[in-house]
Amino acid sequence: MDIYQEAQALGSYLTELRREFHRHPEVSRKETWTAERIEAELDALGITEHKRVDGSGVYAVLRGEKEGDRVMALRADTDALPIQEVHPQLSYCSQQFGAMHACGHDGHIACLLGGARLLAEHRADFGGEVRFFFQHAEETGYGAARFMETGLWRGAGRVFGLHVAPDLRAGTVGIKPGPNNASVDHFTISVKGKAAHVSTPHLGVDAVYIASQIVVSLQAIVARLSSPVEPLLIGVGKVTAGDAYNIVADSAVLEGTVRAMTPQARKETQEKLNALCDSVATLYGGSAAVEWEDFAPPLVNPSHICEEAGELVTRLMGREALVADRVLSLGGDDFARFQEEIPGVYAYLGSSSPEKPDTCRPLHNEKFDLEEAALPIGAALHAAYALEYLTHKLG
Repeated sequence: MDIYQEAQALGSYLTELRREFHRHPEVSRKETWTAERIEAELDALGITEHKRVDGSGVYAVLRGEKEGDRVMALRADTDALPIQEVHPQLSYCSQQFGAMHACGHDGHIACLLGGARLLAEHRADFGGEVRFFFQHAEETGYGAARFMETGLWRGAGRVFGLHVAPDLRAGTVGIKPGPNNASVDHFTISVKGKAAHVSTPHLGVDAVYIASQIVVSLQAIVARLSSPVEPLLIGVGKVTAGDAYNIVADSAVLEGTVRAMTPQARKETQEKLNALCDSVATLYGGSAAVEWEDFAPPLVNPSHICEEAGELVTRLMGREALVADRVLSLGGDDFARFQEEIPGVYAYLGSSSPEKPDTCRPLHNEKFDLEEAALPIGAALHAAYALEYLTHKLG
């Protein structure tokens, strides 16, 4: 397809864009420079209909010049991580201490801006409109919900997004039907006990002991109260308790996460965790309260949408480029919130090269990098999917 060749010709442009964003990472809800730079690039492309969402998100619209009423939504996340990059030799290393694009969102922004450039150049070829969602605060499960609250997605018939994938070689694209990523829930368990001297534990209620029993018992939900053939994870990453070594602690706080692949498993696990915490705390004379934060639902790709997207990949790049059996991930992505309202698919853009070891590192690693030859592929996917949908060649 011509659009693929046009995207390849944008290689230098996309690389420079990605490196500019990489040098200026901004963590969730602080993406002000990022938003300004996106807006400036949209203006340069002649896409002047745009506005901010929740301060640091950017929404834009491109209208085709032909008759048509279809709407295509394209999404990229824009935030960085609170990680110190360990790449001093790179010319485009992060210039912001303690922040780094270690999840490839700099590449996602470049791909969507590249897709926007291609679509702007082809606006005479389609009707309807393309809506661009440059979404902030994905890493904290915050940004997609804010975009959905605006209602700016209403009327869209398709939504497409992508994420770089170091487990896939550059030149391949993973599009898998069914569950792809887990739900993400953050829990805080507050345990209440009663202080006493450590020499008289029977006069107090040991919140540390209760918290310890809860940490151990939570794994029984996975190992004995859930199906062994359905992925489920409960992890406790933070424990805070006690004031002195010789005092029975009167309080403890646990923080952790639950990852599930289906809405039903997610709901049941929350109910079991609540009940377990209450019963364990009561058994030892204390109490426990659980607070939940909903970061992202499970990310599930509809089979029929995957089929049309997969066919697009094979037309663009050949059948060998399509990976339809990528391994499930217990990581999450709030792109799933868009999918709850709009038929859509999330693709995984191969971004590793054996000749460049840092491109093979996992996401969220302090030396993470990506193979920039993948950027034109991402731009082409955005543009081609929109063009084919808006011109009624699919869907």
